[in-house]
Amino acid sequence: MQVSQEPQQGTPAVTPDGPADQAGLKPGDVILSIDGRPVSVADELIVAIRAKAPGDPVTLQVRSDGDEREVRVVLEERSSGQ
Repeated sequence: MQVSQEPQQGTPAVTPDGPADQAGLKPGDVILSIDGRPVSVADELIVAIRAKAPGDPVTLQVRSDGDEREVRVVLEERSSGQ
């Protein structure tokens, strides 16, 4: 599942200073798995994240510019404006 390269409905693909940004995710990165479970479509990632609580860490396997790496993201609660 690829992180969007363009803003979506006025929201940046990676929120500046948000959890993904702090973990080093960039627009265009490809998320391969979450906590060891493969992700091929956005719904799989959404379901896995919604099963967690704010403050929970997740480990993402990410491909960026041809290199694969693991990143740890600490989830935060989504504000009501998003």
